[in-house]
Amino acid sequence: MAFGWRVYGLGLMAMGMVCLALGDFDPVQPVPDGFPHRTALAYAAAAFMFVAGAAVEWRRTTARGAAALTAYYALIVLILMNGPVVLAHYAEYGTYEGFAEGLAIAAGGLIVYAASARIDAPLAARLTRLGQLAFGVCALIFGGAHFAYMNLTAPLVPKWLPPTQEFWGYATGVFHIAAGVAILTGVQARLAAILLTVMYASFTPLVHVPTLLADPSSHFFWTENAVNLALTGVAWVVADSLARRSRIQG
Repeated sequence: MAFGWRVYGLGLMAMGMVCLALGDFDPVQPVPDGFPHRTALAYAAAAFMFVAGAAVEWRRTTARGAAALTAYYALIVLILMNGPVVLAHYAEYGTYEGFAEGLAIAAGGLIVYAASARIDAPLAARLTRLGQLAFGVCALIFGGAHFAYMNLTAPLVPKWLPPTQEFWGYATGVFHIAAGVAILTGVQARLAAILLTVMYASFTPLVHVPTLLADPSSHFFWTENAVNLALTGVAWVVADSLARRSRIQG
């Protein structure tokens, strides 16, 4: 593994710390307000994310931490938490974007597990490709959200950035979709993943930190910073995995 897994683990630790500090779930984990023992479960989930993210950072426990995160996000977050929301609001694009965020984190964990676990090379290759394909689909969904919710996307772009806020709202949507297509088809996939990593990393100083400074009491802005860090790590993990694939094929 290169360096992406470090950023991925740090992102999950950040998500856990934010949720521990605020005593609530992050937006990727939609749990109804009236759910029994909701606050206690939120603390438990936050502690799990922090511990599992920390486990990813330590080479001796990387595979275990990645496996735990993959299982949690695939089974609990996607199926039990987001599944009912998608079924109830299938006509709303935003539900798919939330689902895609959880799927991307699960995909990153799967790729890290495949790269660090002591498993057969063919199985590792299949798991890695599955994670890459899942992330490619997520990139398509993220890009579509920029077009579906331009009224929310454009105001996030700094006003001083030329030519216009709407231009960068549409451009980043196109970048997401192009990267998703590249990763799914394998055409310039590694370059697309690298550029996607750079774009996510740029969102932190250009978008997420300024919005947080403008309203430091917002739970949403704190979690958005942490989730963006995790997605940066996922994109980096995908780029690293595609580099390994290129060397093997070469």
